[in-house]
Amino acid sequence: MLEFENVSKVFHPNTQNERVALDNVSLSLKDGDFVTIVGGNGAGKTTIMNAISGIFLADSGRILLDGEDITFLPEYKRARHIGRLFQDPMKGTAPNMTIAENLYLAYRQATGPKIGRFSIGISKPIMNFFREQLAQLDLGLENRLKTKIGLLSGGQRQAVTLLMATICTPKLLMLDEHTAALDPATGEKVLRLTKEIIARDKITTLMITHDIPSSLAMGNRTIMLDGGKIAMDISGEERENMTVEKLYGMF
Repeated sequence: MLEFENVSKVFHPNTQNERVALDNVSLSLKDGDFVTIVGGNGAGKTTIMNAISGIFLADSGRILLDGEDITFLPEYKRARHIGRLFQDPMKGTAPNMTIAENLYLAYRQATGPKIGRFSIGISKPIMNFFREQLAQLDLGLENRLKTKIGLLSGGQRQAVTLLMATICTPKLLMLDEHTAALDPATGEKVLRLTKEIIARDKITTLMITHDIPSSLAMGNRTIMLDGGKIAMDISGEERENMTVEKLYGMF
C-alpha cells in the first residue's frame, strides 16, 4: 500500500549545519496497517511524514502509494489521497472561514476539482451530510456550522480537523502528535475519536507519539527511529509481549 524505498534526506548539505534527517530508510505498509512511530527529537519522525506528503522532495529513493509512484508528485496532488493532522490545532484549517466552509474545502479536495469562492453556496444535502458527520463527534458542533473555526477551542478544532482529514476516506492518514497540545481530558477524547474512525473505515495510518504506553496500546505495529534510521520495527507476538518498561529501556 505504502512503499518507502531507500529514502534519504539531508538538510543544509555541505555546510556546517548539515544534518542527515533520513538515512536510506525503507518502510512498507499494508492496507489497514496502523503504525505508531516513536523516537527522540530529531530522530526523523516528522521528516518521514513531510517526505510522504510532499512538503519537500527526497534526495534519493522512491515513494509509492497504492502502487503509484508519488516521489515527485506535488504536495497538493498527494493531498487528495493523504489526510494529515499536526500537533498544532491551528494548522490544517482556515480560521476566518466557517466550519462548513472548511469541511467543504476538504470534501472538494478529496472528491473533485479545487474551488475558489462559495458564491453559489453549499448545497443543502451536503450541509446535512456535514451535520451528520459532526454529530458523531458529540461536541455539539453540528449546530454551529456557520461559526468561524478560529473561534473554536483547540480540542474542538482538532476534532474538526480529524473529520476534515477523513471525511472522504484517505488512502493514508498521518497523525503527527495530534493530541500533544491538548489538555489530558480533551486529548483522550480526540484520541478515542481517532481510534473509532480508523477502525470503522479501516484506514492505513501512521501516528507519531511521544507517549510510550499509547505507542503500544494503539495500532498493530510500532517503529522506533534514531538518527534518521529505523532502529526497531515490531509487530505481532513480539509487540504483544513488549512491555512499556522494556520499550522505555530500548528508547
